[in-house]
Amino acid sequence: MMKKIPVEQAVGMILCQDITQIIPGKFKGPIFRKGHLVQEEDIEKLKKIGKEYLYIWVPEKGEIHEDEASLRISEAVSGENIELTEAIEGKITLKSLTRGLFKVKSELLYEINSMENITIPCLPNNFRVEKGQGLAGVRIVPLTIQEEKIRLIEELCQKKGTVFSVERYKKLKVAIITTGNEVYKGLIPDKFGPLLKEKFSYFGAEFQGQIFCPDRAEEIKTAILQFREQGVDLIALSGGMSVDPDDLTPGAIRESGAEVITYGVPVQPGNMFMLAYLGKTVLIGIPGASLFYKNTILDIVLPRIFAGDTLTKRDFIKMGEGGFCSTCSVCHYPYCYFGR
Repeated sequence: MMKKIPVEQAVGMILCQDITQIIPGKFKGPIFRKGHLVQEEDIEKLKKIGKEYLYIWVPEKGEIHEDEASLRISEAVSGENIELTEAIEGKITLKSLTRGLFKVKSELLYEINSMENITIPCLPNNFRVEKGQGLAGVRIVPLTIQEEKIRLIEELCQKKGTVFSVERYKKLKVAIITTGNEVYKGLIPDKFGPLLKEKFSYFGAEFQGQIFCPDRAEEIKTAILQFREQGVDLIALSGGMSVDPDDLTPGAIRESGAEVITYGVPVQPGNMFMLAYLGKTVLIGIPGASLFYKNTILDIVLPRIFAGDTLTKRDFIKMGEGGFCSTCSVCHYPYCYFGR
């Protein structure tokens, strides 16, 4: 409830409005924001700008202030590896405590944002984040809100789990199988190896080695099984991923006994990507587009693999919306729609 009282009596109370100061030709803006707790030293400043009375907040039964409301909502929706900032003008920012993959329970977020006067914007699900990066903001629209509504959000999150979390990347053992007679015979240099090693290093992977194979399916299959026996978690196969008769990598992956989840995805660049599971070992067949474009399907999939996700055919089908890269002259990925 708002109440109008003399400035001198407002110490220790909360403003219900912004207080604006105007200095002709120099400054116009708030010197005190809505939600400010009035201090003794504020009184003289308020009088100097002509404020004899203030509108302050007087709590009613069952009602809580925006700062407390935002804090309780933030604590309810936040899961692993997330920290909260202090409330500023009723708004709290959720930040990542680690490099990792941001996870959102989309339906639960929708349910909470559907409640009147609750606002929680956030980054997209499966967004790659760095330590200290902002993830979401929590704020109620009015200065106060009924506590019962906050309790409902807390109960929802207790029942359905937290809305947000950040998955740390796992320290996977990785290996590379490079196929193609032209590379195997030394006719052209291997460009995939350095590229993949650089991408893997971002996730802190343990590199277990690289094998070069000619265009013979049996040798590619043998290399796959060899790395699997060594306990490799992720095997990246480069080269030979098209449907040309000479491109044997997809067939070798199948012949290894792996379960193919997808061969061909609605993402450009990187349509001819393959993902399969050989027991707990992940196999990825990487198309040549990864050599020519800064970001491809590979950059969408790798964070999810290192976060421990088990990808399904449905996951890849859903990538079609947002899966067409505009190949901008200056790339800003992941701060764009690609892969969303």
